[in-house]
Amino acid sequence: MKPIRPKPISDVHTPEVRSYNMSRVRGRDTRPELVIRRGLHARGYRFRLHDKGLPGRPDLVFSKRRATVFVHGCFWHGHDCPLFRMPATRTEFWAAKITANRSRDAKIQAALVDAGWRVLTVWECSLRGVDRWPQDQILDFCETFLNGAFSTHEIVNRDQSTGRIHDYSRP
Repeated sequence: MKPIRPKPISDVHTPEVRSYNMSRVRGRDTRPELVIRRGLHARGYRFRLHDKGLPGRPDLVFSKRRATVFVHGCFWHGHDCPLFRMPATRTEFWAAKITANRSRDAKIQAALVDAGWRVLTVWECSLRGVDRWPQDQILDFCETFLNGAFSTHEIVNRDQSTGRIHDYSRP
């Protein structure tokens, strides 16, 4: 007979309900991603979605411009912003998971840049929260990146960016 494992004290759901809830967390077509997609499409930009032929399957791929866009959730990718908070339970599990996600993101970005692609990362905190940018301004930042020559850019919330997008271009 299997020993009965007590559920964590802080979890108010049964393991079945928790499993169902976690299965509903989407990896694509998230609200922040749809905001960027719809806005750029309305401005006349055409792109492919989640191209399997590229490392990391970028959210948006602009082949003619050799540019990719990732829309990252601050929690899942461990962004250092007010929207990220390490869970109070199972901290070792979550720390390892988020560290692995960050490591994978860095490898994917390096692989894309080495292959001649430009990479833009739009963080969820730039679209949500107290320090979010106006939607038109974020789309302006995206356009500036797509029409520019920088190899990598990152759009973060206004508090972190001090009024401009970050440039992490390689020399």
